[in-house]
Amino acid sequence: MKTDQLDWVHPRVEELGALLSRQDAMQDRDRWLSLMQEYNRLSPLDAVLREIQALEREYAEAELLEQEDGFAEMAAQEKRRIGAQMEEKRAELAGLLDTAGGDDRSAIMEIRSGAGGEEAALFAAMLLRMYTRYAEKQGWQTELLDLSPTEMGGVKEAVFSVSGKNVLQRLEGESGVHRIQRIPVTESNGKRQTSTATVAVLPEATDVDVQIDPGDLRIDVYRASGHGGQYINKTDSAVRITHLPTGIVATCQDEKSQLRNKEKAMEVLRARLYDHLRRQSESSYADNRKSQVGTGDRSERIRTYNFNDGRITDHRLGKTIYSVDAFLDGDMDVLIEPLLQMRREKEAKEANDSMRGTL
Repeated sequence: MKTDQLDWVHPRVEELGALLSRQDAMQDRDRWLSLMQEYNRLSPLDAVLREIQALEREYAEAELLEQEDGFAEMAAQEKRRIGAQMEEKRAELAGLLDTAGGDDRSAIMEIRSGAGGEEAALFAAMLLRMYTRYAEKQGWQTELLDLSPTEMGGVKEAVFSVSGKNVLQRLEGESGVHRIQRIPVTESNGKRQTSTATVAVLPEATDVDVQIDPGDLRIDVYRASGHGGQYINKTDSAVRITHLPTGIVATCQDEKSQLRNKEKAMEVLRARLYDHLRRQSESSYADNRKSQVGTGDRSERIRTYNFNDGRITDHRLGKTIYSVDAFLDGDMDVLIEPLLQMRREKEAKEANDSMRGTL
């Protein structure tokens, strides 16, 4: 990213410094904390940007010196020294951009089979394994919160948490409709079929983020069935929690303990309710949910996995890779990194345009 795309940062840091010193901000604790958090995120970014800009000025001076008689060799040495420092600072800047506007909290991921019947369920199971493998390679921790399997080894729905460094920043671009094109293992006619699965990535919420009145909850318990109907639990250990004001539901039957299932279901409910409240300020929950994961219709997609041609196409990037097996085994950075870069550039442009509009 070019540093001029971030020229809004320094004015914003100065503005935040002025706001934090105002008496009215100090008296409003929540506002002061919010301003301070933004200041703490942007200040390191501002410092590195100013160092890069200073190095850019030195480099320009060295280029002018290079044109003077007798100074060419000295100027060339200076350019190499400055260039090396600039590379280090740009790498530091890239690292800061990964976290400057981000959220260090964990994520709740939801995968659901869409159009395509059993083939879609098998694809959802494939995606569940892909994200689990990616998390392992990133050094993240995953925990299964709820799973609805099919008898053929597919997944109707899977809900799991992912915790670790920069989880949300790296995974939020996975939200949407994923499409698979292949000859299904469930078909004998040899015809290629298109199936879908939807993925949603929600920030994990805490009691501080979401205040839930126990009186607004209906908690149902029932007997859980095992994976693929392998066993029937003899106790009422599965839990379904409904938030009555919004109708949001969370279930868990993965644990044998009813108490543990209740804890996991509450974790999912908090995340869904937090996502609902966060998006409600912009538009209705239904519209935002649809914009994130779509309806599951085959025509809506963010990425297509074509097994016949051995390729994966990300439709937001307009980029195609030819390493389906490696990608499904968790080597996802080949597409996640460009998505991160695209989002950084978009956010920087929007913030820059917004700042210029206020100056």
